[in-house]
Amino acid sequence: MRQPNQIRILALLLAALTLPMAASAATPTVDAMRDHRRIVLIAAPGKDEPAAARQKTILAHWRKGAEDRDISIVDVAGADVTGATDDADRLRRRYRLDRTRFQVLLIGKDGHVALRSTRPVPANRLQQTIDAMPMRRDGGR
Repeated sequence: MRQPNQIRILALLLAALTLPMAASAATPTVDAMRDHRRIVLIAAPGKDEPAAARQKTILAHWRKGAEDRDISIVDVAGADVTGATDDADRLRRRYRLDRTRFQVLLIGKDGHVALRSTRPVPANRLQQTIDAMPMRRDGGR
């Protein structure tokens, strides 16, 4: 009689241990981030794009400012997407991203594109753009 109970307890323990790993490994879609996160979407023809590397360096140095402003980074390099579970082609169509050149977009929590550039965007410009957004000004972070 104890064996079925022990198996049941073991199964519950295993489920409890794997739940946090599954939850932390889950990456949301861009749509799922709406109302919660601002997105800096970096799009490039491939992983070796110098402008994309420069944008990532800018964001790495602005980490605290980005965290304070609820920024998530979504990187579309060729056919690969990191930071979201969306398909690269779908994101390119949705945001009218040219496959052959670098682009960076700042997408507000409400889903609108607040900034679009074909050059890396300095941190101070991102910060000024975000801080001028109605949700940020109204204290909605």
